[in-house]
Amino acid sequence: MTGEAPLLQMALRVEQDIFLIRQRGREVAAAVGLEHQDQIRFATALSEVARDLLRTADGADVTFVVVAGADGRSVLRVDLTPLAPLPGDRYEPQSGAVARLVDTLSVVGMEGDTVVRMSRRVPATAAALTAARLAELREKLGHSAPASALDELATQNEQLIAALDEVRRQRDELTVLNSELEETNRGVMALYTQLSEELEETNRGVVALYAELDEKSAQLRAASESKSRFLANVSHELRAPVTAIIGLGRLLTDPASDPLTAEQAEQIGLIRSSAADLLSLVNDLLDLAKAESGRIEPQWADVDLKALFGQLRGTLRALATASAVELVVEDPPAPAVLRADEVLLAQVLRNLLHNALKFTQQGEVRLRAERDADRWRFSVSDTGAGIAPELHERIFEEFYQVPGTDRRSGTGLGLPYARRVVNLLGGSMTLTSEPGRGSTFTVDLPADGV
Repeated sequence: MTGEAPLLQMALRVEQDIFLIRQRGREVAAAVGLEHQDQIRFATALSEVARDLLRTADGADVTFVVVAGADGRSVLRVDLTPLAPLPGDRYEPQSGAVARLVDTLSVVGMEGDTVVRMSRRVPATAAALTAARLAELREKLGHSAPASALDELATQNEQLIAALDEVRRQRDELTVLNSELEETNRGVMALYTQLSEELEETNRGVVALYAELDEKSAQLRAASESKSRFLANVSHELRAPVTAIIGLGRLLTDPASDPLTAEQAEQIGLIRSSAADLLSLVNDLLDLAKAESGRIEPQWADVDLKALFGQLRGTLRALATASAVELVVEDPPAPAVLRADEVLLAQVLRNLLHNALKFTQQGEVRLRAERDADRWRFSVSDTGAGIAPELHERIFEEFYQVPGTDRRSGTGLGLPYARRVVNLLGGSMTLTSEPGRGSTFTVDLPADGV
């Protein structure tokens, strides 16, 4: 790339010079590497500007030069210096299409003169315009003889005919494309109509399904409420006679009463044991019914976990001694304070410890509490038989018991009730267990309550 040494200079004085400037402009554009259509555009814009300046400024001096653009690419520039001042030192082309034929068209001041400047970028695919190449082009353009105005007019006619042929070809292609587009549109409209009808039919089905689901949900809620009321009423009505049976059995076995035979004492013992099991079932049903009906309202208070753990250790120690399983209740880390309902929390932990002691034959049952940021995590682990992974959620179903366990050892209501209570306290209960590796129930609660 060189500086701004001109490739070619011309004078615009008479009408015939317009043809010569157009011809030479096309030659220069071709020499620097512009594509054929860009050569025609550049020459056409140049001839229109030359015609305007000949009319308004009595002509101009025309200079062709190659400069470097802002992006480093070569730019073909033409400076037209009018012989007379432009009106208001401004230039507006008579044809509005001129500015679209080139990259830039502007009026600049240069050494006291007002210059009309136009430019076109050289394609990146063109040969590099080195200093030697530009000198060669300058020499070639300086020795080439311009054609006559008649020859230039003939060349313009050929270009116009070629342009008209191209326009006609594009028009024919556009007609074909429009026909194909209309056919496509008809197909799209038909498909859209079909899809709209199918979507409308689907929507009607969905609306009907939602209506049916709402009806079923209402029925399910009514059935659930009826079940809860039934469980509550039946449990409440059964507690009085069952308690009476236990009391009568205790009176019959009292030493102050008439002595019983060994067989009678055994039979009454069985009656008392069965009644105690029935009372436990009734109490579990009543607790579950209260939890399902949403009638349990936690009494929020600060719970001293150390005192609570001591109470659990004392009340369950006898059961652990009877089953020959060691009960380990670790002291919670300080500060051992949790905001919750102490009675409900004690019920949950007692239930988990009681189950662990009941289903563990040897080893230990351990209660541990850990503080993690704003949460308390309670874990009850045992060394029992363990529970298969596919049964981890089923054991939280009402009345479900793990296959292989003693059916008389529980009702299958304790764990569902415990999980409901934990959820009510704003926490969660999970199980980790494998057959032969024991079980760990984890209760996660917010430290500051709900």
